[in-house]
Amino acid sequence: MGRVVNCPSSMKILFGYIIITVLVLFCMEPYQVEAQVEPPYPPRYEVKALREIAAELAKKDWNFSENPCNNKSSWFTPPPPPNEPEAVKNSTVTCNCSFPNGECHIDGIYLTGQDLDGVLPRSLANLSYMKTLLLHYNYLHGAIPHEWGALNLEIMTVSMNRLSGSIPGSLGNITTLKYLSLENNIFSGTIPPELGKLANLENLTLNANYLTGTFPSSLANLSNLKELRISSNNFIGRIPNIFQSWKLLEKLEIQASGFEGPIPSSLALLNNLTELRISDLPGEGSKFPNLKNMKNMHRLMLRSCNVSGPIPDYIWEFSQLQILDLSFNKLEGNISDSESLTKLQYMYLTHNSLTGSIPDWINSRDNRYQMDLSYNNFSESPESPSCRENLNLFESFSGGKNLGLDICLKNFPCSKDWDSVNINCGGGATTVNGVNYEADEDSGGAAKFFPLKETWETSSTGRFWDTTVTSRDFIAINVSILQTNNSDLYTRARLSPLSLTYYFRCLANGSYTVTLHFAEIVVRDNRSYQSLGRRIFDVYIQEKLGLKDFNVKNEAQGADKAVVRKFKTVVRNKSLTIRFHWAGKGTAATPRRGTYGPLISAISVDSDSKPPVHSGWNKNMKFIVGAVVCVLCLIFIILGIIWWKGYFRHKPSREQVLRGLDLHTGFFTFGQMKAATNNFDSAYKIGEGGFGVVYKGVLLDGTLIAIKKLSSKSRQGDREFLNELAMISGLQHPNVVRLYGCCVEGTQLLLVYEYMENNSLARALFGPNESWLLDWSTRQKICLGIAKGLAFLHEESSIKIVHRDIKTTNVLLDSDLNAKISDFGLAKFDEEENTHISTRVAGTIGYMAPEYALWGYLTNKADVYSFGIVALEIVAGKNNAKYRPEEDYVCLQDRALVLQQKGNLMELVDPRLGTEFNEEEAIRMTKVALLCTNSSPALRPTMSEVVNMLEGRTLVPELIMDPSIFADESRFGALKDQFNKMLPQKSSETTMVTAPSDSSSTAWYGSSSTLV
Repeated sequence: MGRVVNCPSSMKILFGYIIITVLVLFCMEPYQVEAQVEPPYPPRYEVKALREIAAELAKKDWNFSENPCNNKSSWFTPPPPPNEPEAVKNSTVTCNCSFPNGECHIDGIYLTGQDLDGVLPRSLANLSYMKTLLLHYNYLHGAIPHEWGALNLEIMTVSMNRLSGSIPGSLGNITTLKYLSLENNIFSGTIPPELGKLANLENLTLNANYLTGTFPSSLANLSNLKELRISSNNFIGRIPNIFQSWKLLEKLEIQASGFEGPIPSSLALLNNLTELRISDLPGEGSKFPNLKNMKNMHRLMLRSCNVSGPIPDYIWEFSQLQILDLSFNKLEGNISDSESLTKLQYMYLTHNSLTGSIPDWINSRDNRYQMDLSYNNFSESPESPSCRENLNLFESFSGGKNLGLDICLKNFPCSKDWDSVNINCGGGATTVNGVNYEADEDSGGAAKFFPLKETWETSSTGRFWDTTVTSRDFIAINVSILQTNNSDLYTRARLSPLSLTYYFRCLANGSYTVTLHFAEIVVRDNRSYQSLGRRIFDVYIQEKLGLKDFNVKNEAQGADKAVVRKFKTVVRNKSLTIRFHWAGKGTAATPRRGTYGPLISAISVDSDSKPPVHSGWNKNMKFIVGAVVCVLCLIFIILGIIWWKGYFRHKPSREQVLRGLDLHTGFFTFGQMKAATNNFDSAYKIGEGGFGVVYKGVLLDGTLIAIKKLSSKSRQGDREFLNELAMISGLQHPNVVRLYGCCVEGTQLLLVYEYMENNSLARALFGPNESWLLDWSTRQKICLGIAKGLAFLHEESSIKIVHRDIKTTNVLLDSDLNAKISDFGLAKFDEEENTHISTRVAGTIGYMAPEYALWGYLTNKADVYSFGIVALEIVAGKNNAKYRPEEDYVCLQDRALVLQQKGNLMELVDPRLGTEFNEEEAIRMTKVALLCTNSSPALRPTMSEVVNMLEGRTLVPELIMDPSIFADESRFGALKDQFNKMLPQKSSETTMVTAPSDSSSTAWYGSSSTLV
């Protein structure tokens, strides 16, 4: 029998520990090695080349004491998120360390948005492993080095610089190139035929240069080409007939290239096209080109191409078509009654000769669709659409054209014949040198006829391509110091992507002087890529060309400088048109993508027959004015001496202080407020809170108002009162509640708002009246309205504002259930250089962003977070903090995150809606809401991006958060204690953080629970 050896128990345990330790070390070893081992340095000759490259580019912040191939060093900037603008600043060097011998070689240089003002480095040729070179959005000058022809690049972009000279033929030796962009420089000469050797090239962009000559036939060899852009150049001859070689081409752009028509027939062979842009094609015209097989077309532009005849029926069957621009042609016939264009959002048919009636499918489109049918010959009928926003019908009917009137103007007869009109384009009413300029502050649009005044109207058409369009794109706002007199005329300007017409009516017939005021307030005037834009457009007076290829910045010899042009014209039929037109020339990418089109600051139209002022009266007036000024000066001197001696020295009253502020509101008397509310009768009370009472009032002219009367014990004291006045007094937006004015008499402090018939969103969603249920389309409209209001506050207003207290009780609803943001008592000016607030944190639990609640870090992304919570509440019809169907869920947001992970967001939708809602919109709104409530502010979208996502213009990024961040309900209770510890105990600025107030007791037009 064999022996059985019994090991002591201690030996067994020791042996087990050894086995476990070995296994753990074995499993951890690869990760420890990976974490500890740094990639090797690139070869010395490559580091030397980097030093030379830095010197040539004028790149001064590379740290050569660090390893360029270590992506944890200062050499590497994490790539920007996909939704960031192209000009985002990036400074990165990448390496390929996968070589068999363990070496690392530099394979990429990314220097974008750096404003580098050196030259393109010849030393780059020493980096033989380079694959990617991105140098766009800089201030580089000089030529492209011939030495670069020895590289093996795959991607090369030097766009948005000031590079010059000819394009070297040596680039044709880089046969590995797939992407080549030279856009927005000042290259001249011809396209080198050697580029035809780039057999792997997929993208070629040569826009906005000064290239000349014909198009090389050798480029027909680029059989892999998918995208070609050659707009805004000085080519000669006809468009080349070589399209048959580019069977893979998906995007073709030839705008104002210098080529002449007609459009070649070989275009019909490009069956894979999804985007076609041809514009401003002089010379011989043609019939509509054969595009029948381009079933995947998304964007189609044939503008100003002398195209005649009818629009082919198959165009109306392109189910993928989103943008159709056939404006400024000679098209005839009818618009099809087909409704297949379900995805069409923008359609421009202006300035053609189309006839027949306007189809029902156009009449039925809502304001999400931009349609311009102006300047045509449609037949007017009882079913013709009425004048409405985003459907431009200016002079679109044959009768209106003969009369010089539009259907939108027929109800606005002239009260008299006018002899002068003055407009501050894009700005408010102002007086300059004794001349009163009317306001022109309508936000404009992509296909809009506005506003309806007696003496003038405006017609705007066109879409800014290649960019996310917001309402701010149609009014330029200057943010720098103006280098001109009469700055009120040049602080703002009206913009248009294509054509902007000012139509003057009710003028006395006769000769006139037209004065146009320009100033370039968008393109900058510094040593930066932001100064590289070239805005070029034409001006027509009475449809006669007055200015050709007008460049405001060049004419004024700099940005922010005024340039004035005068024209003589004759008014007949009491009407005058002034049209500003972009003919495709100039740049379209700086200072940001989508910067182009005409810009006008102010217009004056004055009759040459105005009666002159009597000269003798002028002399008498000068004497009288001089005498009065002398007397007043003497009085002020005497009063100043008396005050200096202390006779009149006293502390100004609160009313005097308020009246001395530059507030854009009216002042009401306390008597007016008493009369409006029947001496503040309790029957007029519509809300109450810690700040006081809100009353409904009726002014003598019948205007309904809401009066917020602050009590003497109110926590909202003078500071908050002044804050709300200062914040909201200058704001005018359809989705921001309007402040009519204030009343300050003695101890009385009152704010006067527009009256909102349907109270607050909180009452509509959570109120006791179950019979009043918001349907889905109304919820979608409300959510989009809130988003637009916040986008205005954050990005479009002349003063950028962070609201700090976005919640359902601070969203009011008017008679049409349009959402309006209210209660600016806690709002802050958005100061980019001072985002950390450590002395004053206020808000409502359940709506505050975590970075603001915990650390006092305040940016407009805090409002984005709050909006996300409100959007969730709109979807679910439930209050975020009070929604706890199960103990495991802390709040509505927590529930939404769990459902997102389970892939069942539809369960979140308010069950009271039943099946009466749009599932696609509900899912989209929920995903946008969750994106907005990301715990990282950097991953939240801007509000303009939110608007585009809610409207379905852009996709919602898939970003799933972990619901466990809300797992501990006690965090909500702990917030209050943590906040109160952040401030000194003896401070006049205390911090109050409260739970959301009950909707049934919330005082409308401001919630007392959040004021500090």
